[in-house]
Amino acid sequence: MKPIRTAQLDIEDIANIHNRIRTQELSPVEVLAGCLKRIEQVNPQLNAFITVLVDQALAQATAAETEIKAGKWRGPLHGVPVAIKDFYDTAGIKTTAAFEGFKDRVPHKDAAGVAKLKEAGAVMIGKTNMHRLGEGTTGLDSYFGPVHNPWSAEYIAGGSSSGSAVAVASGMCYATLDTDAIGSCRLPAACCGVVGFKGTYGLINPVGILEGEEDPGEMIRWFSHPGIMTRTVEDTALVLDVLAERKERAGNYFDGLAKRRKLRLGVADNFRAQPEVKRAFEENVEKIRRLNYAMKSVAVPSWNPRIGLAVRGRSDLLILC
Repeated sequence: MKPIRTAQLDIEDIANIHNRIRTQELSPVEVLAGCLKRIEQVNPQLNAFITVLVDQALAQATAAETEIKAGKWRGPLHGVPVAIKDFYDTAGIKTTAAFEGFKDRVPHKDAAGVAKLKEAGAVMIGKTNMHRLGEGTTGLDSYFGPVHNPWSAEYIAGGSSSGSAVAVASGMCYATLDTDAIGSCRLPAACCGVVGFKGTYGLINPVGILEGEEDPGEMIRWFSHPGIMTRTVEDTALVLDVLAERKERAGNYFDGLAKRRKLRLGVADNFRAQPEVKRAFEENVEKIRRLNYAMKSVAVPSWNPRIGLAVRGRSDLLILC
């Protein structure tokens, strides 16, 4: 498979393109057409999507264009194509989790996060491929076929939100709604060179992830959070401003990026891994140390999420582990 050199693509970020849409310099229909063309060009190779919603997306983009012309601007995601990990229920659209047993599963109600994105005027371009039932980190095990890394066939795309990372990295959409338990969002983001965000407990409403299906177990319930993938930190903040629960936040995340704040870093002193991984971890800790942040050793109780919550929930302490 020939690699897709995404770094050479002329892809604007949401933080830039939303102003062009708002001022009607650029139409949501034109933006969607660009993403659909990109999907046609590279998705056959990369297999990032399970379902592409051409007709629905065009209807939403057309409606967004009409609203914006009428002065009814909903915010930075209005008219912007986004995709949804196929874990999240979408009303009238199959939601499969890349699992053969769910291949014909069609929910009747949108997940909470999907509903919020629609309310913000985002254009739902499709449902992304993933590692089956979220039970792997490669993206290779899917009823709908493996997801391929857009940079090189020699590398995995990561998982379980593999299709989302590939779709964002290769310009097939501008952002995705994902999940992350033990790296399902962050791992593929790292593999594909995009930004993967896992929020703290309660930050984004998780209701509607395979609603009504078998409970995945206590550990998954504790560790699994909704996630976001975009190409930049700024874009992630814009999407988070739409998805975050009001009661859990104060102010605006995007505007907050411009504010200087003191940050302390905790380095897990009980981190265990294979020698190669351990060495890479330590090398990156040293790189971060040279940025002159205050750092201290911290024992991370990762085996017990109830205990770990007390450590991870601190907004002024970022744990490296």
